[in-house]
Amino acid sequence: MKQQQQTKTQLECARAGILTEQMRQVAQDENRDEQWLMEMVAAGEIVIPVHPARPKQKIVGIGTGLRTKVNASIGTSSDIRDIDLEREKARVAEEEGADTLMELSTGGDLDEIRRQVLAATNLPVGNVPLYQAFAETIRKYKNPNKLDPEYLFELIERQLADGISFMAIHCGINRFSIERLRKQGYRYGGLVSKGGTFMVSWMEYNDRENPLYEQFDRVCAL
Repeated sequence: MKQQQQTKTQLECARAGILTEQMRQVAQDENRDEQWLMEMVAAGEIVIPVHPARPKQKIVGIGTGLRTKVNASIGTSSDIRDIDLEREKARVAEEEGADTLMELSTGGDLDEIRRQVLAATNLPVGNVPLYQAFAETIRKYKNPNKLDPEYLFELIERQLADGISFMAIHCGINRFSIERLRKQGYRYGGLVSKGGTFMVSWMEYNDRENPLYEQFDRVCAL
C-alpha cells in the first residue's frame, strides 16, 4: 500500500493504491480498516469531499458502511437575501454538528453569498449549479429557457474554484426519459425536482439534449 500526498482526486488515488491522509483520517474517525476504506473509495462506494483551496475543511467520509451524515441546507430566496443571516445559518449548522452544508441561494449576489458562506464555515460545502444558472438567466432575459449551456459550464467552474466540494448535478434527465414519460402519460408526483423541472422546460423549449447529460465527461473533468 502506497502512502503519499496526492495531487489527484481521492478516487484516482484510491484506484492507484495510494492511501491519502484524508482516507487515513476517515478510517480512524469511523473505526474502520484503512485498506478497506481505500478499496471502498476506489469502488465508488465512499466519497471524501476534499478541496485543495480549503486546507482547514473538515474531513468527512460519506457512503456505504460509514455513519449516517447530516447535510444542512441553507440559502437565500428572492424574498430574503441577507448574507449575514446565511453566515449565521452556516455557523449554527456547524456548531450543532452538521457534517456538510448545502448552499442553495437563489436571491441576491449569488457569487458573493457563496464566498461568504465558504468563509464562515470549515464544513464541506455543496451546491446545485442549476439554481444560480437559471436564477441569473431569469434576471437577465426574464426567461429561464434562454440559458446558455456554455455559461452553465463556466458557472460550474467558477463555483468549484471558489471552494465548492460537491455538487448536485441534474444529468439524469434526458430526451429519452422525457419521451418515455410522455408515452407513459402519468407519473405519480409529476416533476418534483426544482432544477430538473427547469431543465426539462429548457430542453423542450430549445429542442435540445440536456447539456449536463450530453457533456457529462466535461462535468467530471471539472
